[in-house]
Amino acid sequence: MKLPTGMLRIIVSLVITWTLCIGTVGAAVAPEYAKWGQIAVKETQQRYQADIIDYLHIGRTYLSANKAEEKFKLWIRTKDGSEFGVYVYLQFNPAHDTEYTIRYEKAG
Repeated sequence: MKLPTGMLRIIVSLVITWTLCIGTVGAAVAPEYAKWGQIAVKETQQRYQADIIDYLHIGRTYLSANKAEEKFKLWIRTKDGSEFGVYVYLQFNPAHDTEYTIRYEKAG
């Protein structure tokens, strides 16, 4: 069965419009861990004087009513070329989303 040209144009334009809308909505929303991921990357680069070559957000854990923890795994490459993984834990008050502590644990 062949569709009339006018019907085909309508279907194609609807698909394109739908695809553009989905892409725009997805791009505008940053995940709530994004702020903490940026801090984890920056602090890890400074601590190890290394480049971050891979990044994984593992998840958020609520430790109490006023304390949450974001966990990341970063793969780093040092200046001498060695590579290893580091778990980065950031604890903060989710109500204020500002105060934090950070700790590191080498993977492996």
